[in-house]
Amino acid sequence: MNTRLRIGVCLLLFAVMLPCLVVAAEEPPTVYVIKKGDTLWGLSQRFLNDPKHWPNLWSKNQQHTNPHLIYPGQTVRFVDGRLQIVPAVEAGGQKAAAASEGPVQPAEVVEEKTFTVRGNEGRLVEGDPRPVGRIIAGQHSRLILGEDDIAFTDIGAKMGAVDGQKFSIMRKSATISHPRTSEILGTKLYPLGTLQLTQITPEGSSAIITNSFQEVEPGDWLFPYQEITRREISLKLAERPLKGMIVESYSGHDAVAAGDVVYLDLGEQQGVEVGNMFYVVREVTIEKMLVDKVIRQLPYEVIGALVVVETGKRTSSALVVKSIDAIFKNNLVMTAPR
Repeated sequence: MNTRLRIGVCLLLFAVMLPCLVVAAEEPPTVYVIKKGDTLWGLSQRFLNDPKHWPNLWSKNQQHTNPHLIYPGQTVRFVDGRLQIVPAVEAGGQKAAAASEGPVQPAEVVEEKTFTVRGNEGRLVEGDPRPVGRIIAGQHSRLILGEDDIAFTDIGAKMGAVDGQKFSIMRKSATISHPRTSEILGTKLYPLGTLQLTQITPEGSSAIITNSFQEVEPGDWLFPYQEITRREISLKLAERPLKGMIVESYSGHDAVAAGDVVYLDLGEQQGVEVGNMFYVVREVTIEKMLVDKVIRQLPYEVIGALVVVETGKRTSSALVVKSIDAIFKNNLVMTAPR
C-alpha cells in the first residue's frame, strides 16, 4: 500500500471516529447528593463499581483529602474517577442548564450506610471487673456446655437470688496492656450467653442455659443480665481528628480481616463515639539504598477501615468493615489520614 493510500485510509478512519470521541468527551458527569452515612469507600463502590478504588478516589480529591469532609446535602460529581465538590451556586446553575442544554444525569439519594452488629462483640472492661457469681459445675460433670444444658452456680438465696432470675455469662480472656506504654487498658471480656436460675439453695443454684454464642465452661463469670440484640450502627462524623492503635482482637489473633472485631486505645475521653469510622494505616518503608536524601516521613498507606460499635472511657470496640491488605494488632488507626 503506497503512502498516499495509507494517509487516505487514516483520514477516513479519523473522520468516522471523531463523532464518537466528541460524544464520549461530552458525556455528562455523574451528579450525586451526599446522604448521612456516605463514605468514599461506599461511593467508589456505587459509582465506580470498585470498592477498592476508594484510596485512589481519596487521593484524587484535591479539595478535601479527608473522606469525612463530605456532608449530607452536598452535591458532588464524578468525572474520570475523580470526586469534585460542587459549590451550592454552581449546583443550582447545573440544574438551570439542564433545561436549556438537554437532560443530565439527575442527582439521587441512596439509603443511609449502616453496619449490623450481633451485640456479642466483647469489650475491654476498664478497672477491676467483679462478677456476681460463677458457673461451678455442669450436669453429669460435663466441662463443655451449651444451650438447654443444666449448669450449677455459686449464686444462692443468701445473695438474694430468686427462681427465674437471669444472668449474662461472660468469659475473662486476658488483661490487656498497651503495646507501647505497658499501661493496663482493661480486662478482655466477651459474652457467651445467658442462663436462668431454676432451683435455689442458700449458697448455690441450678440453672438452664437459655442462649449461647460459644461453648460455656465451669469457671465462666456471671453478671447482671443484659439483653444482647442485633443492632444497626450508622456512621457518625468524628468531632475532631483522632489517632490511636489496635491493641487487641476479639479472636486473640495477631492478624484480622473484614468482619473481625478489634479493640482500640481510644474511648469517650478522647471523643470517640459509636459510629465513628477509622482508617487503618501503616507507615511506608523507605528503600534507603534508592534514596540519596533525608525523608523523615511519607504519607501513610491506607490498608483498611473500621467502625466503632461500643465505647468505654479509654477504649472502644470496632468492627473491621474493609481490608485491602493484611491488618495486624499494633497497626495505627486515624479518622483523617493524610
